[in-house]
Amino acid sequence: MANIGVIGAGSWGTALSVLLYNNGNEVAVWSIDPAEVQMLNEKREHEKKLPGVKLPEDMKITGDLEGTIKGKDFLVLAVPSPFTRATAKKMSPFVEEGQIIVDVAKGIEESTLMTLSRQIEEEIPQADVAVLSGPSHAEEVGRGLPTTCVIGARTKKTAEYLQSVFISKVFRVYTSPDILGIELGGSLKNVIALAAGIADGLGYGDNTKAALITRGIAEISRLGVKMGGRIESFTGLTGIGDLIVTCASVHSRNRKAGFLIGQGRTMEQAMEEVQMVVEGVYSAKAAKKLAQQYQVSMPIVEAVNEVLFEGKNPAEAVDGLMMRASRSENASLPWEE
Repeated sequence: MANIGVIGAGSWGTALSVLLYNNGNEVAVWSIDPAEVQMLNEKREHEKKLPGVKLPEDMKITGDLEGTIKGKDFLVLAVPSPFTRATAKKMSPFVEEGQIIVDVAKGIEESTLMTLSRQIEEEIPQADVAVLSGPSHAEEVGRGLPTTCVIGARTKKTAEYLQSVFISKVFRVYTSPDILGIELGGSLKNVIALAAGIADGLGYGDNTKAALITRGIAEISRLGVKMGGRIESFTGLTGIGDLIVTCASVHSRNRKAGFLIGQGRTMEQAMEEVQMVVEGVYSAKAAKKLAQQYQVSMPIVEAVNEVLFEGKNPAEAVDGLMMRASRSENASLPWEE
């Protein structure tokens, strides 16, 4: 049995807390919001963010950050990506040398173009930082529906230890040393999911969705490999797997925000209506900057940025993608002479 501190009581933090508790571990959950702490302690359910998933009566819900960190075998950092750095900075004084922190959010910091693990390592250099990613909506994990994910870590020892704690008959976990590839797949797919949602909002069909998913993973892979990620990560659970579920699922906040934009809402109106952090909006500018920095073609990412931040009509953005100059699908494949 492990003693685990979960930092963040949103839908994903709550779902993972229940999973880890059901695996026989002792779990304490921290929230920055006193009202959320009180609500969870009284109702033992996050009615707004994860309705129907009951928290065990003996699971501790607290606003005491130091108490949630100290003495724990490892920590799960489950705050939305825009708050990762600030939360890590608050955590740093209480984290012990070599203490494991598993980041489970997905995003890239626009100002520095850092992945979340790099932000955490910068703020908490004494920590052993790992990541958990894959096609895993909180709504389904909280209900115990079969799910598969990947643990990325610096060492095999850390990865296999975390694998042994998270894995269950409903939550299969693989391991990988490619933290960068895992994080890039998890953050960039949110931008593509916005495009998929926009297409749905415009009333386009399955053909369009399939095109966005396949050309989207091509864009993600081009950039990810250029940055040092492994192609295996982009063709696996943390790449194409996560992209499929985020583009297609009714649970996807990025797809939902895109859908609303496709129906005519502004980006701000869509985010307000979703009522949760839409991480693809925060990653879109970073993705565009990375594409420019590494000189990688990412037309879907560019189109999403035009719609979100430049006021371009979504239908016109799709037309622009369709009418790009003709080319081979894979220029590296040889033709017969």
